[in-house]
Parts: sequence; C-alpha cells; structure tokens
Amino acid sequence: MGDKVSAADVKALREMTGAGMMDCKEALEESGGDLDKAQEILRVKGAASAAKRGERGTGEGIISSYIHATGKVGVLVEVQCETDFVARNEEFQEFAREIAIHIAAMSPSVVSVEDLPEDEIERERRLFAETAKADGKPDEVIEKIVEGQISKWASERALMDQEHFNSERYEGKTIEELRTEVSAKTGENVRIARFARFEVGADGE
Repeated sequence: MGDKVSAADVKALREMTGAGMMDCKEALEESGGDLDKAQEILRVKGAASAAKRGERGTGEGIISSYIHATGKVGVLVEVQCETDFVARNEEFQEFAREIAIHIAAMSPSVVSVEDLPEDEIERERRLFAETAKADGKPDEVIEKIVEGQISKWASERALMDQEHFNSERYEGKTIEELRTEVSAKTGENVRIARFARFEVGADGE
C-alpha cells in the first residue's frame, strides 16, 4: 500500500498530529491513505508506546506562564519535548498552559512523588503513626494505615499524581495521564521539568 502514500499526505498528517514522519508514513500505509483512519491509528499506537519514550532526551520545549486575574498568583512551568517542531505545536503549547493554570489553582509542591524530600516523608510518617496509636489502632494494622495515608499525602503534593483541577473538562484525568496523551499525539517524549509558583504574601517555602 506504500504507493498510496504521498509526501504531501505525510506532511499533512504530521501537521495535524505533530507525530513523527515515519509514524505518519506507517499509519497512512496501514490506513490505505485515509487521513482520518491514520489519525486514529496514531492515537492508538501512540498511547501504547508513550511509556517507551520516557527515556528519550528532551532538549527542546517551552516555558509557559500564567498570571491569575487578581494579579496575586503567578506560575512559570518548563515543559520539554524532543524537537522544536513539537515545541511549536499548538496542542503541546496548550498543554503547557493548562499545566501552568493547574499549578496556580492546586499549588503542588513537587513535580513527582520521587521529588519529595525524605525527611518530610519520615516526619509525616511519624505523625500518622502517632495519630493511629492515639486512636487505639492495633499495632499490626498501624503500618498498613500509615502507608495508605503517606501514599495519599504524597499524591496530593505531587503535580503528576494530581487530577486536573478542571475535572469536568478533563474527565478526572491526572496530570500524568494528560502528559501521556500529549506524548502519544505528538509522538515524542513530553516531560514537565520544573515549575515555580508565586503568591503575594506567601512565605516563599
């Protein structure tokens, strides 16, 4: 079916989806040159292979910003990708802006759970354990209770584990799920590298 795929179709599909050239060519070959079917093939294949992209380098990207209407909360977030082509992709840029808005609304403290300081985790673990003991919980179940509470506490503070604050628009998806989707659509590794949230009157911690 390769003779049904033109360079113009490959270019058009790439501009529509932001996916890589070879991915677009293969999708068009599989769909017999049907652009709509090719887009669907890219979505399905992209979601399945997004995790494999996680180790690929991300030397491009953008810094997106958001200032709340009150002028009292502002966010800068760096979202990385592999190529300048995707960095200029409208969907990628919209994703970065949505992340900035989410950070302004939900105030995460770190990008991922792995970024939480160990001393903070241990402090919370001790507090949860003391509370469980004070509540008269049996020693044999305290550890299980504490681990569940720590997991919830960490997820609430880690950006990637948070549900997007606009749950109606994004159907309760987490930031990690939304990142995986944009990675699948663009065909590249997409990574939220870092962010800074500023709030007038906050103590800066």
